[in-house]
Amino acid sequence: MTVCSYQTTTTQGAPKTMSLRIRLARGGAKKRPFYRIVVADSRSPRDGRFIEKLGSFDPMLPRDHERRVILKEERLKYWLGVGAQPSDRVARFLGLAGLAEPRAVPEQTRKSQPRAKAQERLRVAAEKAKAAAEAAAEG
Repeated sequence: MTVCSYQTTTTQGAPKTMSLRIRLARGGAKKRPFYRIVVADSRSPRDGRFIEKLGSFDPMLPRDHERRVILKEERLKYWLGVGAQPSDRVARFLGLAGLAEPRAVPEQTRKSQPRAKAQERLRVAAEKAKAAAEAAAEG
């Protein structure tokens, strides 16, 4: 994965490049997380120094609550245009908000699929459900 650079100037005036990430910075108490969506240098700590706050995410709120994810759309568009790379979770938020293409969900690997006995049980249950649906449609 390539990370684009954002140019700033040092105190001597020479350009300095840094790779930018749009990511989550954790806040809140123990067992009560709250996240700020920030632009930060990729080398800085998770909760460390950041350049700008672009929104917030409160995982304690219900999924359909309007204040669960708050985004500053104009600033996000700016930073994405400059070349900042979103983290996986932030990319998911951007996809849901329509600000970026949603990332593809990888297919399940063989290891993550149900085992043979479970697959057999699922197949039998599906056949029973299909037979019950056909019987209900006929009668």
